[in-house]
Amino acid sequence: MSTWVGTGAPEEAAITEFGPQRAALADTYVGEDAVLTYARAQSARTGIRAIGPSGGAALRLLAAALDAKAVVEVGTGTGVSGVYLLRGMRADGVLTTVDSEPVRQQYAREAYRAAGFAGNRVRCIPGRARDVLPRLADGQYDLVFCDGDPADSRLHLTEAVRLLRPRGVVCFEGVFQEGRLAEPELDDPQTRAVRDLVADIRESEILLPALLPVSDGLLCAVKR
Repeated sequence: MSTWVGTGAPEEAAITEFGPQRAALADTYVGEDAVLTYARAQSARTGIRAIGPSGGAALRLLAAALDAKAVVEVGTGTGVSGVYLLRGMRADGVLTTVDSEPVRQQYAREAYRAAGFAGNRVRCIPGRARDVLPRLADGQYDLVFCDGDPADSRLHLTEAVRLLRPRGVVCFEGVFQEGRLAEPELDDPQTRAVRDLVADIRESEILLPALLPVSDGLLCAVKR
């Protein structure tokens, strides 16, 4: 595992100096409509954390820049990230979204409908990502967004690289771990798993990465 955390390296400074005021500005820059506000409220009621507005805007931008036609999402939630992705994808694009809790996907479907997306724009697959992702086709996806169990993040990375076309993008949400990533004395299994993921992506010979200080940290990489 890399030892960059706690070494005083420039990478650490870039993470720790991004304060709450700047984060709040990034979150309010684009704004959210009634669909996203409701989906976010549903997320809070179900006890799960949705990607923040700045992270969602980054996903929308990436999907638009890629002219994405096929996207995989690990962790449907209540549809917040899915709405952002769909709003960036091309008009005939299809979002394949995976979640182990079917009830969450029902909330997400409501959000997609409220946002005006036809049913054939989304393929909801209930189940664990570790079981579902291996069934998806190699090299057929423009973007893979991962917001699942951090303990499975390295498995998700392996599958994402397989699923992506050349120049496709993989994104992992929540890598700052609410500040725990930059605290070297914290070595719980979840934080350790995310640190391993960060190191794997940075040291990969086939990925070109960037760690974006939006929401709770959005780690992105292009497949060479």
